[in-house]
This record gives sequence, structure tokens and C-alpha cells, in this order.
Amino acid sequence: MFDLLRMAVDDDCSPRFFTRKLNDEEWRSLRSMCHKQQISAVVYRAVSHLPAEQQPPSKLMFQWAVEAEIVKGHNGLLNAEASRLTQLFEAQGRKTAVLKGPANARLYPDPNMRQAGDIDLWVEGGRDSVIALLKQMGYQLFEKDLLSAHHVQLRPEGDVSVEIHYKPSSKNWSPFSSARLMRYLEEKIQNVERLPEGFNIPSMTFALAMQLSHIQHHFLMDGIGLKQIIDYFILLKHATEENRREINAKLSSLGLLRFAGALMWILERIFGLDASKMICSPNQKLGKKMLDEIFVGGNFGMYCKSSKSKHWAVLWLWRRYHIIRKFWFSPVEILGCELNYWFGFIKSIWIRIKFRRLSLWYLKNTK
Repeated sequence: MFDLLRMAVDDDCSPRFFTRKLNDEEWRSLRSMCHKQQISAVVYRAVSHLPAEQQPPSKLMFQWAVEAEIVKGHNGLLNAEASRLTQLFEAQGRKTAVLKGPANARLYPDPNMRQAGDIDLWVEGGRDSVIALLKQMGYQLFEKDLLSAHHVQLRPEGDVSVEIHYKPSSKNWSPFSSARLMRYLEEKIQNVERLPEGFNIPSMTFALAMQLSHIQHHFLMDGIGLKQIIDYFILLKHATEENRREINAKLSSLGLLRFAGALMWILERIFGLDASKMICSPNQKLGKKMLDEIFVGGNFGMYCKSSKSKHWAVLWLWRRYHIIRKFWFSPVEILGCELNYWFGFIKSIWIRIKFRRLSLWYLKNTK
């Protein structure tokens, strides 16, 4: 897997990274892992460049090629929709920027190899102003759509899901590092760059800080997959020394230092990331634990067996245990996460009674 990933993100996609010849069962297992991690099209780029004698069986190769074409088509839809939304909000006098997704894909050796999810579009103006504007523009928003503190999920129109962000990122769980993070990101996102694809992106320093925080947030709450790991490697590959120095100086104050160390070890282990490209020293102990979590849980922890339970009590207990056992990755963040959870649980009793839900987490994930 690691050899193929190194080959896939290499600009020349050189077969020198992969010298083995897998049997049919190994290829099927590898493809299943790629599906679990949502990196099928990434790895297919490497597989398609292998010599014929090293490639998987023809039937599997065909299925893999179809998946890669689907990913390519969806990337095209996302780019078109991101461009359309950018023009739509610009006509209303609002600055916008695409966060993650299409903004990351353009940096890949093949922009169509990244498996896209939705569009995260930051719109300036703040929560009340952005929500008022969306209603004025004819978007139908329901109470359940407005539960998030940093974005609103638009009702899908076609095959593209869109989140409109009125804050540049989800917060940290510690109120202190979170305040510093949001001030930093609010400042950085004011400078956006227009791409030939027709949408705007924020600066590299913004992307490095925001996406590191985003990955940490999801890792502590649910889990992350290799898809997010590859994204960050691609960012570092294109970052300048000045970008890395600036982020390194901010890691501790933004509450990201320990997590960044674990991530740097993983990037060194999988991609052989050179120390000169890192934003901090690697943390082997935490990195090994994080990598184990990634392979067990898959993308966003969706393949953890306990997370699939349909019984609310089992799922609730699993989520509390899942978070608390990651204490040493970021003690302050875990403590803040639990305090946030119980404060929000009490504060939102009336909403949960109204929708007959134990937790707002279930509510936000019920369509």
C-alpha cells in the first residue's frame, strides 16, 4: 500500500517505487482497503502506470478504472458548482473561498485523482448575515440545518453537496486555543486567490493551519482516513520554507503541536517526507497509535464496528470511550471536548425533545 501511495503522488508516477508482484487475493484486499480509505482513484493512478505483468487481474483492473472515471466526473461537477457559487455570491458583493476539496485537488499530480466529497465554501459576513443572505437568495433552511456553529448545510441540488461556512473553520475544543485559531484564520482568509477554474482559494498558510485543525478535530471525534493524510502531504509538498516556518511558530499557541508531531511521523513513514519539509519534529509514539486508528476505522472512522451499532446506548457509550481514550494526543482538547459536549447536551435539551433525539450528533446526521 505505502509503495503504491508513494508512486501515486510522484509527479512522474515512476514504477521504481513498486517492485513486487501481488497475487489476485492481495490485489482484492488492497482494493478493499482503498475503498475503505476513499483513495481508490489515487492508488489507481499508480496501478495504471505499472508494467502489464505487475498489474491486477483484468476484471479487477476494469472495475478500478470505472471507479477512477466516476471520481474524475465528480471532480468536474464540483469544480463547475464551485465556480457557479463563487459568481453567485460575488454578484451579492460577498467574498468567498473554497476550503479543502477542489482547493486541494488542484495540487495533486492529477487533479482528478482525489476522491471528492462536498464543497466547503466560506462566505464573508458572519453567521447572521450569511444566513439572512441565503434566505434572501431563495435557499430553504430548516432549524435542523442551523445547528452547526460554523456552517450551514444546503439542501442538495443534484449530485453535489454544499456547506456554506460563515466561519473559516470548525473550532478547537479548548476555548483558549480556539480563540487564537479563529483570529489567525479570520485574518488569513481575507487574502484569497482566483484560480482559472473559476473559484477562489485561501493562502497556503491558511490551508496548513485550518486543515491541520480540521484533521485533529475529526480524529478526536470520529476518526480520519488516509485521504486526509494524503491531502496534508500534498499541501506540504507545495508549501514554501516561509509557510512552514510561520506554521511551526503557531503550532503550540493554536493547540496543534502534539497532533502535528504524530502526523509528521506518519508522513515520514508512508511517503518518506524529508525533515526539511516538516512543520515540526515527528512524534513516533503518537504517530504509530494514530496510524493504527486510521487503518482500523477507515475514512472518518466509518468502519469501526462499534460505530455501526444501531442501538443509541451502545453508540453513545462508544463515542464517549472513543474520545476519552485519545487523551494523550491532546489532553487540553479532550478535556475541552467533553466539557463542550455536556454543556451542549444540557443547553440543547429543548431541541432534542422537539426532534425526539438523544443527541444532536444523531440529529445532524439524519436527513
